[in-house]
Amino acid sequence: MADRDARKVDWPDEPGIFDVSDEELRAQDEARMAEVRAGRFISNEVVMRWLASWGTDNPLPRPQVGD
Repeated sequence: MADRDARKVDWPDEPGIFDVSDEELRAQDEARMAEVRAGRFISNEVVMRWLASWGTDNPLPRPQVGD
């Protein structure tokens, strides 16, 4: 136990991935869903078609919102 404490690193005060409140997460989810309802997204089918074209003689251009 002492060895582990001796190796502890003091990290700078930066937000972690779990340092977001439930209210903030709900607000972010609602904002993202509003984008989807407005049609501002790239469908999985379009992304998969683009990825499948990588390494071919005719790679597709990067998909854009609304494709």
